[in-house]
Amino acid sequence: MAAYDPSAKDAPQEAGAEGFADGPGERVAKALARAGAASRREVERMIEQGRVTLNGKVLTHPAVKVAPNDILTLDGEVVAGAEPTRLFRYHKPQGLLTTHTDPKGRPTVFSALPPGLPRLISIGRLDLNSEGLLLLTNDGGLARNLELPSAGLVRRYRARAFGHGVTQDMLDRLKNGITVEGVRYGAIDATLDKAKEGPKGANLWITVALAEGKNREVRRVLEAIGLKVNRLIRLSYGPFALGTLAPGHVEEVGPRVIREQLAQHIDPEDMPTGDRAAYRVPAAQLTKVTEDGTPVAKPIQRRISGSVSGTAVKDRPETLERKAGWAKAKPKKPFRANARKKAKKEGEEKRHAPTMDRKFKAKAARRDAEKAAAPPKEGARSERPKKTPAATGAPKVYKPKGGPRKGGR
Repeated sequence: MAAYDPSAKDAPQEAGAEGFADGPGERVAKALARAGAASRREVERMIEQGRVTLNGKVLTHPAVKVAPNDILTLDGEVVAGAEPTRLFRYHKPQGLLTTHTDPKGRPTVFSALPPGLPRLISIGRLDLNSEGLLLLTNDGGLARNLELPSAGLVRRYRARAFGHGVTQDMLDRLKNGITVEGVRYGAIDATLDKAKEGPKGANLWITVALAEGKNREVRRVLEAIGLKVNRLIRLSYGPFALGTLAPGHVEEVGPRVIREQLAQHIDPEDMPTGDRAAYRVPAAQLTKVTEDGTPVAKPIQRRISGSVSGTAVKDRPETLERKAGWAKAKPKKPFRANARKKAKKEGEEKRHAPTMDRKFKAKAARRDAEKAAAPPKEGARSERPKKTPAATGAPKVYKPKGGPRKGGR
């Protein structure tokens, strides 16, 4: 097969309604990539192998555009239309490569993702030892637009660096840019947060904000001023923040947020509709990565507005694995209605049966009433006049309680 020259505009198109690659529609490689079949480079290799057909004819070069009414097949199966743009936030842990395949067999970000996700590509990269927010999308055009410095999206990092003698004045000089080993880096806003003195030096925590995002930019720039970065965490990428997303967890950004934040970076035809994200991560499928890079299942332990890390509450495991040193939870008491609360039925309060005290009080009241109504008996004590000191004229004598006082008085 002769090599394909993309600059030749008269290159024949063996299939398709338009006849030439510069006709209306989108290129076949982009159409297959947007449908989630493979990356554009992989699609070009598939075309060279004769695995792609358009309207029943085998394609031999990628200089073909696909119209909306064309039938595109891969390995004999019809390729569905492109999906709307989708975006995911992923908390990348250390020890994962930001690539789909690795010749050395090392663990990658996409091999550690839970099942059920569409074919995704990363927006930017994080190196093997970096961690934090990594944006994933199914739209290659969106990924390229957000990676360009012209987009003006600020990336924020939290860096722990080893060294001493670095001051805030030295970090402020990075706002004018710096050249390291012949590579020019743009303006960088770095803030010295705190320093922890140790026996062999100091660990500095620095917050870094930049808009370019070149390869290993933060590490190289800080090394140029005498610091060795030993931990790097990406906190945000443009309007999207890491937040409380646990390491190894992934959450989809809702369509409404995409329309509000990224409308200028997405084609109107690919703009998602609706208000809710379509992807929900089951509790048993969420993964974490061990020290050797092996993904293992991890139960969800975090509640977010009626859901737990993107999973419905009903899918949450009943019990979580207890760890050494955890405090024991107090047993929950069964819910009981207030027994003293008065219930109303048909507008009248419910009357309780009288207690024993009430019965005795009622009986005593009746007895007193009958006694007061009865005529006094002749010669009764109540008729006799009481002899008081005032009536007899005798002086009142004070008698202390408890007998006479000590001392003879």
